[in-house]
Amino acid sequence: MSRMSYRLAKAVSDGREARGRPSSREEVLSRLLVKRAVAHRAGLHDLEAALRGQITWSLPVRKGEDAEEGSETPT
Repeated sequence: MSRMSYRLAKAVSDGREARGRPSSREEVLSRLLVKRAVAHRAGLHDLEAALRGQITWSLPVRKGEDAEEGSETPT
């Protein structure tokens, strides 16, 4: 392996250790929204549709009393 290949492999590995791991569900959603916007601008309709599905899946889901209170509309 050449020296340049080794340096590239090390840089990629170092970048993956913990910095690439999202710290919260909100960060995951944020990254997906950015990726979807990039796909939209690039005209990649199939990729954008796939990302929309992932975005829908990653949205927070309310359960129990919180969901009931949040679904009521004020009158």
